[in-house]
Amino acid sequence: MRGVAMISWFYLFDLFGVAVFAISGALVAGRKSMDLFGVMVVAIVTALGGGTLRDVILGRHPVSWIGNDTYIIVASLAAIGTVAWVRFTRPIPQRILLIADAFGLAVFTVIGTEAALQQPTPPSTAVIMGVMTGVAGGVMRDIICNEIPLIFQREIYATACIAGSAAYLSLSYFHLPTGLVTGVAMLIVLSIRLAAIRWHLALPHMRLLERDR
Repeated sequence: MRGVAMISWFYLFDLFGVAVFAISGALVAGRKSMDLFGVMVVAIVTALGGGTLRDVILGRHPVSWIGNDTYIIVASLAAIGTVAWVRFTRPIPQRILLIADAFGLAVFTVIGTEAALQQPTPPSTAVIMGVMTGVAGGVMRDIICNEIPLIFQREIYATACIAGSAAYLSLSYFHLPTGLVTGVAMLIVLSIRLAAIRWHLALPHMRLLERDR
């Protein structure tokens, strides 16, 4: 029963992450004045891109959304709901987009880490899969929308994923309750990312070559 409950919680978290990332994708597409079809495509790519890439690399077949229509439905409804909200109320500020992206980042990082742990993979691979699941969809979104991906901007982004994924691995080693481990890991990712947004935190920069004057 505990295993079934754990799977159910992760499934619900996964759907939540899909919805949040679909919202962020729809918002970015809306800022580029795309039509409804374009908004839907960007939203779905954002929501499912990271998980798809993870499953392909790990050899998990079929890919999650291919075997379950719920993922596409949730992403589509989230995108349509975002369009309706913006159209009939008012535009959503840039900060809300970043916060929505942060929530999706936290959820998908943990989901990706756990998915890798279900395979015979070492801890380093689990961390990489967690980061990939968290950031890949957003990278695809920004590339499609001709934006500089958040992961390549100055504020801390992927580092938050690494910290959350490492925390998930560390806490799992002590066989703590799954809900506690999941919640703490997500909170770490979310806290670091929101702090980076609030105070514009960034990793130190290194200069390896002198610029020509």
